[in-house]
Amino acid sequence: MADDREPPPLFDDEKPDKKEDEDDLFATPNEAPKEEIKDEPASLPTEPAQDKASEDLFAADDDLFGGEGEEVDLDSPETEGPSSPAKMEPDSDSSPLEAPPMAEVLPPAKPVIEEKPKPTPAPRKPSMEKSKEEVGYTSFAQIEEEESGDQFALDIKVHDPGKIGDGMGAYMSYKVTTQTSIPAFRRPSMTVTRRFSDFLGLHEKLSQKHTHIGRIVPPAPEKSVVGMTKIKMSKEDTSSTEFVEKRRALLERFLQRISLHPVLQMDPDFRDFLEQDELPRATSTSAVSGAGVLRLIKGVGDTFSKVTIKMDESDQWFEEKQNQVEALDQQLKKLHASVEALVTYRKELGISTSAFAKSTAMLSNSEEHTALSRALSQLAEVEEKIELVHLEQADNDFFLLSELLKDYIGIIQAIRVVFHERVKSFHNWQNAQQNLAKKREQEAKFKQTGKTDKIAQAQEEIREWEGKVEKGREDFEEISKTIRTEIRRFETNRVKDFRNIIIKYMETLMNSQQQLIKYWEGFLPEAKAIA
Repeated sequence: MADDREPPPLFDDEKPDKKEDEDDLFATPNEAPKEEIKDEPASLPTEPAQDKASEDLFAADDDLFGGEGEEVDLDSPETEGPSSPAKMEPDSDSSPLEAPPMAEVLPPAKPVIEEKPKPTPAPRKPSMEKSKEEVGYTSFAQIEEEESGDQFALDIKVHDPGKIGDGMGAYMSYKVTTQTSIPAFRRPSMTVTRRFSDFLGLHEKLSQKHTHIGRIVPPAPEKSVVGMTKIKMSKEDTSSTEFVEKRRALLERFLQRISLHPVLQMDPDFRDFLEQDELPRATSTSAVSGAGVLRLIKGVGDTFSKVTIKMDESDQWFEEKQNQVEALDQQLKKLHASVEALVTYRKELGISTSAFAKSTAMLSNSEEHTALSRALSQLAEVEEKIELVHLEQADNDFFLLSELLKDYIGIIQAIRVVFHERVKSFHNWQNAQQNLAKKREQEAKFKQTGKTDKIAQAQEEIREWEGKVEKGREDFEEISKTIRTEIRRFETNRVKDFRNIIIKYMETLMNSQQQLIKYWEGFLPEAKAIA
């Protein structure tokens, strides 16, 4: 049994040989061709098997690096080690086995760097800016810049109202003085005489030319049959004088609003109104004339069309502005009613103060106590002064607040008119499209029935209605663009007007209170002197 056992030294000798064989089996491919290249260097190019092995070797290397070429960093030290050309070269003479350059091994790396910048969002800016220009977008800052950049001034004053004639044929005339630096006017300073119907005629002319294209024409003062009848039939009194002064202020505000509009101020009719000494009499403004009756019928028709003609608003901006205008109109009417009540109460306070002053003066005359009589007399004088303060403040309440609110209520009515003109323009466009569709259907029927003699006429009508459709579309887009600009100018001017008026109104209130304090401080020593 001892003989059957293999000696250990023999087993130990075979084990290293087996390990060497295993090492030979896993030898690198570069070593095998290295020995063959040294023995037979000249036969390498002619051996197809060896060339095929080399191609398979580099194909395998390409496959190994091919899938990761897009994520490899060329500057990374990890890629330089395994792919170094020095390790892949078997010998300086073995040129057919040289590794390809790194740029050829990793070709997809360059497009990754080039695809980093994304210029796709850049073209969106011009399109958005173009859309704003198409819809007529004008910001508050642009409107203020346009108005502040205008170096020309136009100042208009309405003054010296006077009654001309007697009886029912009498009328009021007003002097209109203009100071301007606009080169389009003939003279820098002009003074003309105008009657109330001339102002109404100017408003009618401007409305006919500008309202249907979306421009807001400031409202003219309303007629007052009762007020004018009092002026015509009676002599001058307090009520008629107050009526004339209110109308004068309204006419001046009307002309000033026109002068602030960049388009209306250059209208030929407006310049003629300010420059020409004589104007053709505006007979169409009379309520009892034929033109007045036609205007009344037209007003009824417009009211009916506003009720019947509806438009499904697709523009959110116009829908929001219409709701804001309606809400603003309601709030202004409520505020105007409150201010009117305030004016009435303050006037009544002035009248009551005057009655109190007279009663106090009568009491002082019948008082036997000297100091008390003098104090009552001084109190009556103070109350008379306070009456004037109350009446003056009532006038400030009216001319500063009440008239401003009434003026803006009229402007909102003008805004409603231009909104309605936009609806009418839209319906004209839609009607033209419907008629065009009918004409095309008629042409198709003529072709089907073989009525060739009517096809030419139908095609001519189609071309005519196509032009009307295009004209309707352009008109609708133009009036929408104009209304956007007008509404933004209205909002800008509204903020400025209310800010200025509120500041002036607060100054008048402070002045009134300071006068009252001064009067009562002067009376206090007289009251203390009563013994």
